[in-house]
Amino acid sequence: MTLLVTGATGFVMSVLARHWLETHPGERLVALDASPPDAAAQRYFAPVAARMTVVTADVTKPEEWQQALSAHTITYIVHGATATPISRGTTQEARREPESEAPARIINVNLMGTVAMLDWARSLRSLRRFLYVSSGSVYKNHGPDRPGEPLPEDGYVMPRRLYGISKLASELVTERYGDLFGFSAASARLSSVYGPMDRATASRNFRHVPNRIAHKALEGATSIGVNTLDAVGDYIQAEDVAAGISALLRAPLLRFSAYNVAAGKTATIGEIAGWAAERKPGFRAEIVPSDRADIVQDPTLTGGMWGAYDISRIAADTGWQPRPVREAFLGYMDWLTVERQAGLK
Repeated sequence: MTLLVTGATGFVMSVLARHWLETHPGERLVALDASPPDAAAQRYFAPVAARMTVVTADVTKPEEWQQALSAHTITYIVHGATATPISRGTTQEARREPESEAPARIINVNLMGTVAMLDWARSLRSLRRFLYVSSGSVYKNHGPDRPGEPLPEDGYVMPRRLYGISKLASELVTERYGDLFGFSAASARLSSVYGPMDRATASRNFRHVPNRIAHKALEGATSIGVNTLDAVGDYIQAEDVAAGISALLRAPLLRFSAYNVAAGKTATIGEIAGWAAERKPGFRAEIVPSDRADIVQDPTLTGGMWGAYDISRIAADTGWQPRPVREAFLGYMDWLTVERQAGLK
């Protein structure tokens, strides 16, 4: 059996690719990406490279990849190829509006790339499941109605930016293709992801709070400048995402069209900095004016896409649970430490 992963040389999908091959030793994987594996990806894939085939092509141009993919008996597809125009984290970055720089490209890659992949997938007799990798960006800034409850998949969906709009549109198109052509299809809505292989790529150049704090601590800094200690996020480590997506692929039955894949609880900047100090004693987050901060977050954003996501659906249908947030973060710091010791970071 063979899994096709689009966007597989980037961040989250590269972690999925390696996880799948390590946990399914008898299977193969085809990686489709517009960019060939960079040096980091080549090192990361080295232990499993013998069972990988890499196809370098633009997902929006089927003529570039259809023939190469047709040489494989594809049983599962995870469509993760995307353009991620995010700009936030520091005052300077917040002044940018990356969506205005290439709006048509966002829609073309994120929506029409999905259509191209689905239109090819519907012809595969061997296909067991198509999983679209979506995002919490499809949600509102506020919700649920009762404060303190995690955000469910139903309701509270109202994207206002092209990224979230293209993600929601792709979810609906994926569901409809599955209904029309009789194959299992669902979407995985990821919360804020960080972890191994989180680096600047052609399609994504953004680092969530845990990434920034981990790197700052391991660089030897005694502190990281922040405008608040109280801002929160549902931060999930990429290795847990990989396990969650794998569980969705393997589930005998998926009862829903969309599943949150998240930590299921929030962590504050102050908490994450405290965990970093467990590996680097003396490290702390220091409140400074926003124009001098390494991290600028809005502490009033605690609900909707910014709050905790409800993960009861995926837990019920697959049995998957993420690691505790602190454990996952320290695992990432340990991975970074090994990389740095090897001279790779």
